[in-house]
Amino acid sequence: MMENIDRIVFKFGTNILRNPQGEISLSHLYSFIEDMSYLYKQGKEILVVTSGAVGLGAKKLNIDTSISTTLKQAAASVGQPLLMSIWQDGFEKYGITTAQILLTEEDFANRKKYLSLRSTLSKLLENKVIPIINQNDAVSPSELEHVCFSDNDKLSSIVASKLDADLLVMVSDIDGLFDKNPKEYKDAKLIQRVEKITSKIEKLAKGASQGGRGGMITKISAAKVATSSGLYAKIVNGTTPNIIKKVFDDDIGTIFIPSKNLSHKKRWIAYATNIMGKIKVNEGAKNAIVNHQKSLLSIGIVDIEGNFKRGEIVSIVDSSNDEFARGITNYSSGDIEKIKGNHSDKICEILGHKFDDDVVIKDNLVVI
Repeated sequence: MMENIDRIVFKFGTNILRNPQGEISLSHLYSFIEDMSYLYKQGKEILVVTSGAVGLGAKKLNIDTSISTTLKQAAASVGQPLLMSIWQDGFEKYGITTAQILLTEEDFANRKKYLSLRSTLSKLLENKVIPIINQNDAVSPSELEHVCFSDNDKLSSIVASKLDADLLVMVSDIDGLFDKNPKEYKDAKLIQRVEKITSKIEKLAKGASQGGRGGMITKISAAKVATSSGLYAKIVNGTTPNIIKKVFDDDIGTIFIPSKNLSHKKRWIAYATNIMGKIKVNEGAKNAIVNHQKSLLSIGIVDIEGNFKRGEIVSIVDSSNDEFARGITNYSSGDIEKIKGNHSDKICEILGHKFDDDVVIKDNLVVI
C-alpha cells in the first residue's frame, strides 16, 4: 500500500522510551535504533522526533516538574544532553552520524526562519545525517508558551509536512486507534485503515496518556496535518518486537491515508504559524471561500478580533465563531475595522490608500 516510501519521520513518546521506574529504557531505545539503522542502510532517509528530556532531567534532579514551568525548564536543560547522548551513542555503533535540532513553533511561524530551517534539515539528509529533533523546552518561559509546541506529536507532523516526508510514524504504547477505549472495553477493535479523518474519527480519541503531553487526540491531530500534506501517517505500538521494521506491514497499527497535497506555502499558512487575530465573515463569504475557492473581500467581513498587522496570519471564522480557513491578510486590523462590510471600490475612499481589492487573496488562503 505504501509504495515509494523514502523519507520517514519517527516520533517516540515519553512513555515508550522509559521503564516503569521512570528511567530511560535502554533496551527499548537501542532496539529502535537498531531497526532504524537497518532502514537507513536500505536507503531510507530518517528523522527522529524524540520526547523524554524533561523526564530524564527530573529523574536526575529528583524534582517534580508539575509544580512549576521553571522546574520543567530546569529538568529539560539537564535532561536534553543526556537524551541526545543516548541517541548519538546508539547510532554511532552503526556508523551513523546524528545532529541535534531543538525547535519552538516560532521557528516555523517566521517564514524566513522556516525556510532556513528547511534548508538546514535538507542539507543534513543529503549528507546522510539523521536529525534528532525535540522541542526547546529549556528556553520556553510561561510568557512565551504561545510559541512552544503543546506536544511532540504536533512537532513531528509539522516536521514531516515541511520536509516532504513520505511517512510519519508515531511510536506509542498502544496498538493504534480503536473503535472504543481498549482499556475500558475488552471487545474494542483496532481500526487498521482510516481513509479520511472525520469528526467521528476525532471523537474516538480521548485524553492524554499518563506521563506524556500527548495522547490519541494529539495523534489524530498530527495525522490530520500529515494526510492534508500528502503523506501517510501511522500509529504503532513500540512494545511490539522489531516494530520499526514492521511499519510497512498492512496488519500492524493504524494507517491514515493521504487526503490532499497542499503547496509548501499553504502548508506553512495552515499548520505552522502563530495566529495573530480573527476575521469573522458572513455566510456568503464563507460559501465563496469554501465552495468556490474565492478570495476574502471586505464586504463579507462582519467583525474582527485581535490586533494584527498587514502580512500576518489570521484565522477566518464563520458566524458561529468556528474556524474554517486561515490566510495572510493584506490589511491591518485597524484598516479592516474601517472597511468591513464595504465594497472593494470604497477601500481607497475610506482609508486614503489601497493595497489590494482582496483582504486575503485566494493564493494566500487555506481552507482548514
